[in-house]
Parts: sequence; structure tokens; C-alpha cells
Amino acid sequence: MSKHLKYLSAYSADIQAQVKTLIDEKRLANFLLNKYPNTHGIANDNQLREFVQDLKNQYLKKSAPLSKITFDNKIHVINNALGLHSYVTRVQGGKLKSKNEIRVAALFKKTPIEFLSMIVVHELAHLKEKEHNKAFYKLCNHMLPDYHQLEFELRLYLTQIEFIGDIY
Repeated sequence: MSKHLKYLSAYSADIQAQVKTLIDEKRLANFLLNKYPNTHGIANDNQLREFVQDLKNQYLKKSAPLSKITFDNKIHVINNALGLHSYVTRVQGGKLKSKNEIRVAALFKKTPIEFLSMIVVHELAHLKEKEHNKAFYKLCNHMLPDYHQLEFELRLYLTQIEFIGDIY
């Protein structure tokens, strides 16, 4: 049976073949656990808010404030969303009020801090850059120098969950 690696579809056939070998030989979990043996301790929305605000204050001081930061049980990774940055506009009286929100999939409550950081950096970058363009990824790399490697390894983790099961 040929495995379709949906989280790795943008990577080369060679990389996908290597990952398929890791899955077939049941070595993908060990690879991830050796590199990321521990999960973070950010267990609730208040702790997540503090974590996100610290990163935002360090790299994006002048960007618009965040009105809501939360773990969200409704975000399903199956829909290719790991987190969401939303720009909510509401009419209040005669005025238009805009708010920025960041929602992180609840799946990331029990992952290594590196994976949570990658998701948060990605969503924070959307405060300045709405599209996934060169400027967007440059900002992600500025906030998290190993952003691309972490994104790849997070995709490996999602592949692990899909084919074998969770490891944390």
C-alpha cells in the first residue's frame, strides 16, 4: 500500500521516500523523540497568552494589539490549519471595531515548545504580512531562525500522528 504523505506533499520525492522508510521501519517516533523528548508546560489560555505576548513584544512591538489568544479545540489539522490568525471586524454602535485574534489548535497543548513556537511565530507574522510570501517567511525566520526546519519536523510529527499515533 502506497502512503500519501499529505503534510509533506510540497517536499521532494526523495524526502518523501526517506519518511516512508522511517514509517515502514517504525523509526519516525524515535527520530522525533530523540530530537524533542519533552513537551512544554503551557497548559491553558492564560499561559499561552503570556507566551505569545512575550514573542510579540520582542519582535512586533508596533503591530496591532491582540484581543484574543487561545487554544482552540475546533481547529482540525485535517483542514490544514494548525493555528488561525483572524482579523475580526464588528459594528459597535456607529463605529467599526477591528480586533486581531490568534487561535492555536488544541493539539499543541502537548507538544515540544519548538513546535508551539513555530505555530505562534507563523500566526504572529500574519499581523504584518497577510500572504505567505517572501516577506512573510523572512519575518518568520527573523523571529525563529530555524523556522523552516521546525516546520518540516512539525510536519513529520503530524505524519507520525496520522499513520502511527501520537507520541506525547
